[in-house]
Amino acid sequence: MADLTKSIRMVVDTGKVKFGSRDAVKSALNGTAKLIVVADNIENNIKSDLAHHAKVSKVVLYQFSGTSIELGSICGKPYPVSALSIFDAGNSNILELAKKSD
Repeated sequence: MADLTKSIRMVVDTGKVKFGSRDAVKSALNGTAKLIVVADNIENNIKSDLAHHAKVSKVVLYQFSGTSIELGSICGKPYPVSALSIFDAGNSNILELAKKSD
């Protein structure tokens, strides 16, 4: 888990990401994201939409084992982050870590 939190912070600092479930659904729908990280407490209807669109578009969907408040804190944001769409991993190894945990 410590490696994952460091990688999430690194991708936010050095990569290209978007925050929020609306952007996550859009990027899953059109397949532009490389990875989508969702908080444990995201709404079920959004989670099912994301899972469906990610599967169709072959985008990796990773379930973060913490709340949106914890995910927001890791991202360095003063607000909850329910979903994080990653378009470029930057200097982080988050894509490899997400594959290992599948």
